[in-house]
Amino acid sequence: MRTRIARETWGTGRVLRDRNAGLYLLGVVVSGFGTSAMWLVSGVWVKSLTGSDSLAALTVFALWAPLLAGPALGALADRLPRRLVLVAGSLVTAALLPLLLLVDSAERVWLLFVVLFVYGTCGVLHDAAEAALVPRVVGAGLLGDFNGLRLTASEGMKLLAPLAGAALFARFGGAPVALLDAVTFVLAAGVFAVLRIPGDDRPERAGGAGKAGETGGAGVTGHGPGGFAGVLEGARRLCASPALRPLVAAGAAVMFLAGLNGASVYAVADDVLGRPPAWVGVLYAVQGAGSVLSGLVAGALLRRMPVAVFTAAGAALFAVGVGARALPYDAAGLAGSALIGFGLPCVLIAVLTAVQREVPESSLGRAAATANTLVYVPNALALAFGAGLMALVDVRAVLAAVTVAGGAVALLLVAGLRPRPGRA
Repeated sequence: MRTRIARETWGTGRVLRDRNAGLYLLGVVVSGFGTSAMWLVSGVWVKSLTGSDSLAALTVFALWAPLLAGPALGALADRLPRRLVLVAGSLVTAALLPLLLLVDSAERVWLLFVVLFVYGTCGVLHDAAEAALVPRVVGAGLLGDFNGLRLTASEGMKLLAPLAGAALFARFGGAPVALLDAVTFVLAAGVFAVLRIPGDDRPERAGGAGKAGETGGAGVTGHGPGGFAGVLEGARRLCASPALRPLVAAGAAVMFLAGLNGASVYAVADDVLGRPPAWVGVLYAVQGAGSVLSGLVAGALLRRMPVAVFTAAGAALFAVGVGARALPYDAAGLAGSALIGFGLPCVLIAVLTAVQREVPESSLGRAAATANTLVYVPNALALAFGAGLMALVDVRAVLAAVTVAGGAVALLLVAGLRPRPGRA
């Protein structure tokens, strides 16, 4: 028993010592650095060429828009060899980025938006294929640890890469940043190409294996239904699972609230803390540090508590953090940012890990992509809604409402664990 506990405690170390997991995380770090740098620079680039804040903001929309097609892109990922999707998607993105060398005037800004849209499309395909491939590459026992470390790697790059990208843009312009991003994707493709995948990563050879003893109703091929029914298969899997329904719904609700919180951050710095807009960078840095820590401990926590409790705890920490931001003290604002940074990843890691555990492999790509669409699209909508709300409502009232709603999500998740009358 003591040996088993010790092994569980060092789950993160086991992931890092695993060749496949280590390689994959290296690919995430390399490509994540370029992506984070490009994400910031693209908006600055458009602003510098056009002078338009609206067009600069649309760069983020161009990256997010393909998420709306998540179910269809996930169905495509389920019909292709998963490693091929990872490698080819990285190489396609790398091949497109040099086209941005042609963006040297406001008249050619449209090309940047086209590249960003394809960039985002490849990203959605990549995430769907990754979600389906990781359980086989890493193993079910380490999914929580791997997903946590992946998020830690991603958040770590978000702390470092934007600064490097901004400095490179200020000195040389946008073209070198695009080329740097292209190089990171080529390197990531090489890393993904040398992964050792047990068996065959083609869905038709996988036999649809997911949970033990399941075939996913996919027949011998493991493809599942085709056409429009195939696109909706991921949503059907999520809706049919009593374990996944409340988790995905909670994830969507929390991310909507996170969007409102994100839209309020400048008002928090100005109206609540009396600080200049640059203080937002400090709040985001502390939030990022909380996310890094959350990813490191997520796997161990998931082994010690039910996934719904882990999700509820994340929602509760997020809610408390948002409430702390309403207090007119720097310490409260910083502590609140750390709690938000720690709590939000708990919800996201829990949803992804639960989907990977519950859905058969034949449908896992589309189920994960559908879950991502359901969870992340509310965040984008709330950012737009919250931006308008800030002009009409005091930020403290918005933060109070988000705090209460986040606490309610946590309580509903915990209440759902109680046995109902008449059930064992």
